[in-house]
Amino acid sequence: MGRYIDEILQPGEKVLYSTNAHWVFYLPAILAWLVAAVLLVLSRLTTTDSVVLLCLATAAVVALAALYWTVRAWFHRLTTETDVTNRRVVHKTGFIKRRTFEMALDKVESVDVNQSIAGRMLNYGDVTIMGVGEGRETISTIAEPLAFRNAITAR
Repeated sequence: MGRYIDEILQPGEKVLYSTNAHWVFYLPAILAWLVAAVLLVLSRLTTTDSVVLLCLATAAVVALAALYWTVRAWFHRLTTETDVTNRRVVHKTGFIKRRTFEMALDKVESVDVNQSIAGRMLNYGDVTIMGVGEGRETISTIAEPLAFRNAITAR
């Protein structure tokens, strides 16, 4: 599967900056894998058969949930692209059901970055692009939102 931006580049257009959904999408999966590991360790530390069985069964259920969240986050990151070219901003999400957003750089009126405390520490956030006559578009939870904003506003 090729990158969407490579398929839609116009003659003379080149990619200046690319970013993606932040790895924080993996956080539920990471936490679930940790819980599953703790339950496995607890099952080895106890000698009561019923507690061992309960720990192993719970660990298996949590591991299945963790696997689901891992694949879901991976697929989201795989199918999300956010790019700035020398002519426009392009954002694409989805695989079968695709949603794209494109705005010419000369139509960008302002770019706002919204970061939580965790977003500041882990370098992710939401970017809202407001265009002249184009409306408003928010791109959620992208990596390095300040660098993305700077790529749009630097001319």
